[in-house]
Parts: sequence; structure tokens; C-alpha cells
Amino acid sequence: MLAKANRITTADDYKGVVRRGRRYVTPHLVTYVRSGSEVQTSGARGARFGFIVAKTVGGAVQRNRVRRRLKAASFELLDQVHPGIDVVIRALPGSSDASWETMRSELATSLARSANPGAARRRENVS
Repeated sequence: MLAKANRITTADDYKGVVRRGRRYVTPHLVTYVRSGSEVQTSGARGARFGFIVAKTVGGAVQRNRVRRRLKAASFELLDQVHPGIDVVIRALPGSSDASWETMRSELATSLARSANPGAARRRENVS
């Protein structure tokens, strides 16, 4: 489970990441990433994660299952995220049917892309 220091808890923080962060879309998730240099903080802090699982995902049981899977995947991938980064993960409607491995790999892909945002563009230009 993620420690309180690694969770986004206020609506203003969620809003800031979703509105001003970079967006990475996968089939079941939309990941918003905002770097620490863009966030006003006092002192050093670790990466923080927030989760948005709307009613379009399913009933309460399905939404909570998706949220628990996302929290567990985030905890596993916490060491791959630079300190000071804020990440908000929005589950898309099909995510309740996705397997654990699928969700974890999609999140890992999004976080890897956020660590090196220009890599995809550079590969396209080389071809």
C-alpha cells in the first residue's frame, strides 16, 4: 500500500496534475504526469500518486478492485519514478475487465514514456 507521503490527497493537486501535466494514453488507462519542477513544494519529497476511477468503470465492487490494482501496481513501480513527480491515473471504462498484468504493464509503459518524453519523437524522425 502507498504511504500517505506518496498519495495525492487534495483536489487542487489533482486539478493541477490533470490540467498542466503531460498525458499518456493506453487502452485501459490515462496517466497524467507533472514534474516536480512545475509543482510548488517546500523541500524534497517522493513521488505522489492519485487515482480517478469513475462510475463508468462499473459498480462499486469493480471500481474498488480497479483502484486497489492501480495502488498495488504504483507501489511496485514507485522506485522507477523520480522523486518530486506527481502522477494521476484515470481508469477508463474497459479497465474493470483488464487483467492485473495488463494494467501493471500499461502503467509501467506510461511511466517509462514520462521519464523520457522525447524518445518516441526521436525514433519517428530517425526512420
